Amino acid sequence: MTAVRTVDRIELDNLALGEVHRLRVRLIDNGLGDDYCVPALVAQGRYPGPVLGVTAAVHGNELNGIPIIQRLMADIAVDELCGSVVAVPVVNIPGYLENRRELAPGFDLNRLMPGKPDGTAGQVYAHRFVRRVIAPMHYLIDLHTASFGRVNSLYVRADMRSPATAEMARLQGPQIIVHNEGADGTLRSAAADLGIQAITVEVGDPQRFQRDLIRSSLRGIYNVLGHLRMLPMSSDPPRGKAVLCQRSYWIYTDHGGVLEVFPALTERVQAGQRIARVTNIFGDVVREYTASCDGVVVGKSTNPVAQAGARILHLGIEATGEVLPPRQGDPFL
Repeated sequence: MTAVRTVDRIELDNLALGEVHRLRVRLIDNGLGDDYCVPALVAQGRYPGPVLGVTAAVHGNELNGIPIIQRLMADIAVDELCGSVVAVPVVNIPGYLENRRELAPGFDLNRLMPGKPDGTAGQVYAHRFVRRVIAPMHYLIDLHTASFGRVNSLYVRADMRSPATAEMARLQGPQIIVHNEGADGTLRSAAADLGIQAITVEVGDPQRFQRDLIRSSLRGIYNVLGHLRMLPMSSDPPRGKAVLCQRSYWIYTDHGGVLEVFPALTERVQAGQRIARVTNIFGDVVREYTASCDGVVVGKSTNPVAQAGARILHLGIEATGEVLPPRQGDPFL
């Protein structure tokens, strides 16, 4: 078993070529004065090339990305690799250990990026992670899943007007691609602000391993490695064509009760179609919900216990064409 080294930051120039390195990167100290360290695996190719990052569990209960990274880094042909792969199987250590989404109750790590050097504990954690782990990357694939009480299709969020991130999205072979330029506070937007081409891949459901989705997402990462010429071109390109959505939004309840959501993931729904109902505890129907426009189901709630304002369904609005107009001046892969 390869030894694990503890470091203050990832410095690729200090890591030997032709090896996979196991690191723990110091971020913050806990109340005992002990280090919180994130695990990282770094595959150093023998030949020059770009740096691809793969991260998982920014939300502590979103676990499908962990075996994706484990399998990638166990099998990667480092002797053929051009450049480096930096993989972090768990970003949110406190959330992972407590089986919760947040870094700490009320603190969503994927809304705190890029953090602050002198802010709250969560902001310092985010800042140091971005500066100590993410900064050396040229490309980033950030692996997520749905959160508790919800399920997701295999879909990608990416800025589809950027040729680089649009191609990375398509190479994942997802069921759905949602155009999204990135929200403030996400790891993807913090990476983009550093000039890193970044996408978010939503790999199914929380707190479980889903073999088919894990296998498909691993294939998508190899497709990107091949396209970047970091490894020999993949012989298993994406099959089928993803549904491209120009935007998406969640539909919420306005009344609490027992929630049932009817459409299946990736199902196309029409404006006016019944998508959900809420009953009171005695079984009386108190609300029925319909789609306000045509769309495709990106994700949905599976938790029957719904407060007013609970999520019902994540609806993607399909683009009229197969591509969105590119932004001028964006780099290509």
